[in-house]
Amino acid sequence: MTMLDFLRHGEPVGGSRYRGDGVDDPLTAEGMAAMWRSVEGGAWDVVLSSPLQRCHAFAESYAWHAGLPLQIEPRLREIGLGAWEGLSHAEVKQARAEAYAAYKRDIVSGMPEGAESVLGFMARVRAALDELCAQYAGQRVLVVSHAVVMRAALAIALEAPPQALSRIRVDYAGFLSLRRAHGAWVVDGLGARV
Repeated sequence: MTMLDFLRHGEPVGGSRYRGDGVDDPLTAEGMAAMWRSVEGGAWDVVLSSPLQRCHAFAESYAWHAGLPLQIEPRLREIGLGAWEGLSHAEVKQARAEAYAAYKRDIVSGMPEGAESVLGFMARVRAALDELCAQYAGQRVLVVSHAVVMRAALAIALEAPPQALSRIRVDYAGFLSLRRAHGAWVVDGLGARV
């Protein structure tokens, strides 16, 4: 049995805006502190991280303090949001109302111009999950990552359609716990560590 405990990064500097893999703000002091609170009392065998600094900075510090190996996994970086990278939600909603409405109707066909395709993104997350489960069989892994990566992992575990990504909420420093056993995924928790 392999356990993957996904931890979303804390609040980044710059407020609420679209951050995919093209905008990588550092964490606020509170964002970093929230992540430390989330892992209190946890016990893992290894730490994996997205290469983006809003994940990697915490993962590196935590792995060092806990005496755990750290692996950077580029396939667990956030989805690319193209033309919306760095824009606030209000800016997009106001200045690009038609595109925003299309995105809200169907995330698969309504991604912004220049964005990574949702289906391609799901395929890279699925490939990473499959490989990590084989590589870390029988271990408990802390995976420091992003909201949409966690949404994709949950949709994959539940065999939900890609459109489900827009219907899952993941808070800053929130958890998603998945267990892989007997060839199937089990969701052990969403929102808080179990």
